[in-house]
Amino acid sequence: MTDDSQLVVPPSFVALFVEPGRLKPNATREHILARYEHCEDLATLLTEHARTKRWELGVAEDVVLARIHQGLRAEGSELAPAEADWVLRRLAELLEWDPPAPAGAG
Repeated sequence: MTDDSQLVVPPSFVALFVEPGRLKPNATREHILARYEHCEDLATLLTEHARTKRWELGVAEDVVLARIHQGLRAEGSELAPAEADWVLRRLAELLEWDPPAPAGAG
């Protein structure tokens, strides 16, 4: 991979690959970029699904996000748990919905 990529991986995503007490990611730039592209695409694809489910079910935004989060973190998911959490936060951002509570809160 060359440095020709104009895609900027946000610090919030890079942080998923930095172990506590470390400064540098534990994965290559190429791997992080590939995972970011996948997660960003997934969040974008889920926006219409989330809007539709909210309308069909007549439920609050947080309920829709919780259900999507369950799917993202289900056994067999192609996402690491931290990636699933990031996708959910990004989805809420794209929808302009209140962000979900941080993992472990409440």
